[in-house]
Amino acid sequence: MPNRRTILLGGAAILGAGGLAAYGVLGNDTKAQGEFPLMLSEEEWRARLSEEEFAVLREGATERPFSSPLNDETRAGTFVCGGCTQPLYASDTKFKSGTGWPSFWQAIDPANVGTKPDRSLMITRTEVHCSNCGGHLGHIFDDGPEPTGKRHCINGAALDFQIA
Repeated sequence: MPNRRTILLGGAAILGAGGLAAYGVLGNDTKAQGEFPLMLSEEEWRARLSEEEFAVLREGATERPFSSPLNDETRAGTFVCGGCTQPLYASDTKFKSGTGWPSFWQAIDPANVGTKPDRSLMITRTEVHCSNCGGHLGHIFDDGPEPTGKRHCINGAALDFQIA
């Protein structure tokens, strides 16, 4: 029969793991499932991506806030998938959210991103992934600016930037 101390320590461990997953220490295990136009083996992805890019795009990790230089990128251009270069976000839809991650109010084309429910932190969020390679990009929230009211909160490690 578990005592109060065992229950409290177990609950703290679960919450701690959720917090670590949120900051990329553990993967969120929110990999997109299914078939995508670009399918590579794990070995091929590891050869193509840096360790951090692999953790984010292929394992659903989250980079540390304010760690990506793309968070401060303000030039005109296109943010593309770091795994396959599919165009995802135009620079004129990027805004300063203050969260520490590049944020956009809409994708270039809704067909270029896919979504699915993510229940990894004991709440339901909307995960967003590249529709071409299935790479985990981040999450979409309903607290963004007009005209959409959406905030696509995207890991900079999941993106590359192409100057216009």
